[in-house]
Amino acid sequence: MASLYPAPLPRVLSIAGTDPSGGAGAAADLKSIAAAGGYGMSAVTALTAQNTLGVRSIHVPPAAFLAEQLHAVSDDVRIDAVKTGMLATAELVEVLRDWLDAVRPPLLVVDPVMVATSGDSLLEIDAEQAMVALCARADVITPNLPELARITGESPARDEQEAAAQAARWAAATGTAVVATTGHLDAAEVPNLWVEPDGTVVRIPQARLETTSTHGTGCSLASALATRLAAGQTPADALEWATRWLGEAIAHGAELQVGSGHGPVDHSHRSRRLEAAGEAALELAAETAP
Repeated sequence: MASLYPAPLPRVLSIAGTDPSGGAGAAADLKSIAAAGGYGMSAVTALTAQNTLGVRSIHVPPAAFLAEQLHAVSDDVRIDAVKTGMLATAELVEVLRDWLDAVRPPLLVVDPVMVATSGDSLLEIDAEQAMVALCARADVITPNLPELARITGESPARDEQEAAAQAARWAAATGTAVVATTGHLDAAEVPNLWVEPDGTVVRIPQARLETTSTHGTGCSLASALATRLAAGQTPADALEWATRWLGEAIAHGAELQVGSGHGPVDHSHRSRRLEAAGEAALELAAETAP
């Protein structure tokens, strides 16, 4: 019988906050990494009391404990990619920076989490510059348009062309690729744009989906992207896979019936659909076999 593991799965470390309702943060990261074909690990930066309606409170453990988590993992496990999410404070960003200097993982994907879907702030004001500096050392960052504006110090882009130009200027200045997600635009199509430092743009189209099930979409896209990149896919192929998978997850999120606010996406819809299709194919083959 052929092995289901012809090669080690991409081992992806999520460094993010929690979400007890399961839709965002570390929970969404681990679901996304698994859906994209990786093995997920998690170092927790902050504990939140939140649900689909908003964030009630945030508890940040001592920064030294984050350092202990990070070194406990890297002392034992080979890490193929790191994906960061909520970092909350400048002290946590500094701890992460020191660990990155020591370990130097082969791939760093930064989701510059600043504001939750509900509008609640997830990053202290004095930590913004530390976050911008972390973005500049990443291989790729995945900001939404308000986050891209904060990172670049410019006004939020008003259309796709402005978003691409804004990302291109920052990418050229830092050498870091940018995936600009355009879901905040008032448009029928909200593509994801991979922008290289040399100005090359890979555009992955995505139709706007009329739904409130958008909790954790930024976390999920970045984690899936990190996993596919770590598996060896090209940026274009990795972003296309992550975009298509997330589009399906968003489209079916409401069917989960979780919460009464901005509900989660259905991270496992694609895998269930493929499993059902495979079982149907096997049953058909059994019925028609001579």
